[in-house]
Amino acid sequence: MSETRNVVIIGSGCAGHTAALYTARAKLSPLVVEGHEPGGQLSLTTLVENFPGFPDGIMGPQLIENMRKQAERFGAEYRLAHLSRADLTQSPFLLHLGHHQLHARALIIASGASARWLGLPNEQKLIGHGVSSCATCDGFFFSGKEIVVVGGGDSAMEEAIFLTRFATKVTLIHRRDSFRASKIMLERAQRNPKIHFLTDTVVEDVYDPSKQEVTGLKLRNVKTGEVYDFPTSALFLGIGHEPNAKMFHGQLETDAEGYLKTHNYVHTRVHGVYACGDVQDRRYRQAITAAGTGCMAALEAERFLEEHGPVKPAE
Repeated sequence: MSETRNVVIIGSGCAGHTAALYTARAKLSPLVVEGHEPGGQLSLTTLVENFPGFPDGIMGPQLIENMRKQAERFGAEYRLAHLSRADLTQSPFLLHLGHHQLHARALIIASGASARWLGLPNEQKLIGHGVSSCATCDGFFFSGKEIVVVGGGDSAMEEAIFLTRFATKVTLIHRRDSFRASKIMLERAQRNPKIHFLTDTVVEDVYDPSKQEVTGLKLRNVKTGEVYDFPTSALFLGIGHEPNAKMFHGQLETDAEGYLKTHNYVHTRVHGVYACGDVQDRRYRQAITAAGTGCMAALEAERFLEEHGPVKPAE
């Protein structure tokens, strides 16, 4: 017999944990499918200083663990699995978790967005130690230092401009001599005296994992082939994010880059399916905004289930 749950939450970052907390306290016995990146992007960060309630900051993995424990205290269940596909045309919704199937009367999608990385040999070793995909999260830690942003689109320009609030110099590295960024964003970056452009250049590696901090980059000029070291205190990736929403392709609306489209904050076009956090937020991408939309999705799921009969015990 197939398993049926009142609420299934896809993803275990800030949005997913918050949705789990609210639906658990509403006695809905939610099931959280942790996904292929349990904990989301916060699990890859170090000190978080902009989440309310922690005046001295808190480590990203600890914040995520606290959220999980809080949701579990009220009855949320967590399952380490990955959603491979879903059928949202039937009710309850049919979800495929590998070889296992289950049904959900309400579905909350909090699967997040994965940062695009360069794939450098030492890149993953230095995430949270000078390698970052979030200027808003980590820019403050590099006040008074010289740093690098990689990218050629609006995301890179926005990151570079924001980082000039803290850094003494921001070098924007791009592999071409032309940019994909909109004219207004490019001109804004070019007018900023703290931003310097290094074009026709790619990053081949980042130093130095043995010191647990970024000390420099290995660069290569794509036209001349010259390879050289470039000193810097941080490497920020401004090459965008990849929303984890491919399993809903063709069933839910997405924008040109694959982010789920929502109306009335968290509603998708399928009644009873809600999206929250970075999978539908391409603008803010903050832990606190993800948590806020996770709360919204949970409250909407609770109302939806109230409209469609009594809450059922987990099967």
